[in-house]
Amino acid sequence: MSAMHRPTVGTIHLQVHHRPVREVATLPVVAPFRLDLTVSALRRLPSNLVDVYTADGRYLRACNDDGISTITCVTQPNNAALAVRVEGGPDTQRALARVRRMLGTDRELDLFYKQAEQISWLAPLVHRVRGIKPPRYPSLWEACVNAVVFQQISLHAASSIMRRLITTLADHTVYDGIPLAVFPDVEQFLRTSDATLRAAGLSAGKLSTLQRAARAIVADELNEENLQTLSTAHAALLLREIKGIGPWTAAVILLRGLGRLDAFPANDSGVAANLALVAGTPLDAAAIADALGSQRGMLYFCLLLARLESRGEIGKASDVARQSALEG
Repeated sequence: MSAMHRPTVGTIHLQVHHRPVREVATLPVVAPFRLDLTVSALRRLPSNLVDVYTADGRYLRACNDDGISTITCVTQPNNAALAVRVEGGPDTQRALARVRRMLGTDRELDLFYKQAEQISWLAPLVHRVRGIKPPRYPSLWEACVNAVVFQQISLHAASSIMRRLITTLADHTVYDGIPLAVFPDVEQFLRTSDATLRAAGLSAGKLSTLQRAARAIVADELNEENLQTLSTAHAALLLREIKGIGPWTAAVILLRGLGRLDAFPANDSGVAANLALVAGTPLDAAAIADALGSQRGMLYFCLLLARLESRGEIGKASDVARQSALEG
C-alpha cells in the first residue's frame, strides 16, 4: 500500500486524497526496448529523487495531476509491452500518455542502428545498449531546469544541486515504502525566494536564467506547442532568445524535452570524455554527429550509458529504493 505524508521541507503540498488502485494497463512498445537502459538514461544517476528504479525492475514516478498525487509504476514483463500501474489522479490515460512520452515506447530507431553499424568503435556499444529509447522529460519546464542546472559542471556536481533543489521544493509521497518526490512545477519555483534557491546550490546566473524561462512559460511566451511547429534549428533560436540559454542548453532542451533526435549538445566536455572512453582515443564529436545526421541525438544517450556502464550504474537501484530496502 502507498501512503501520503507531509514533507519536512518546502512550502507547497499536494492535497491528500485516497488513491484508488487501478488495474495494470498493458502498453505496447516498439521493439527492441529495455526499461533498465531507458530509465538509466532518463535519470542519469541513482541519486535522482524523482525518477526511481528499484532492484526488482520497477520504474516509479510521482506527479501532480490537477492537485492530486498520481503514482505510476512501470515494469517490463516481456519484449513487446510494459505493464503500467496507475494510482490516483483524475485521468489514467494522461498517466499512460506520460509514460509513452518519457520512455519513448513508440520510437522507431532502425535508421540509427543501421548508421551506427558503419562506425567501427560505436557498433559494439550500440549492440550492448540495444533497446534504449530516447527518454523525454514530461514537461518543457522540467527540461529547462535540467538543462540549465547541468550547464558547464560535472554530472555529479549538477546532480547534487538538483537533489538539493528537489529536497527543498518538492512535494513528497511514499509508494511501497519508497519515498518519491514530485518535480516542482514552474509556479512553485517562482514562489520560492532567491535566497532559498541560492542556498540549494543555484548560481546567480543559473537562477536568473531559470527565472526568465519560468516567466516566459507562465506568460505563454514559451510553450511546447509552438516549439513543435518549428524546425529544430528555429526552435533552438527561439530558446536562445532567453538570456542564459546558449546553443548547448537549447540542444539539451530539444533533445531531452521535445525528443528531437536531430539535436546534439556540441562542445560538451562530458560527451568528449565519453567518446574517448568508448573509442579509445579522442574524437571530433561534431564530425560523428554530422555522420549520424537526423539520429545524432542517440549518440548522446549511448555515450551516457557507456559512462554509466563503466561505473556499474546501468539499472542500479536508486539510492532511495536501496535505502528503503535496507530499512525494511
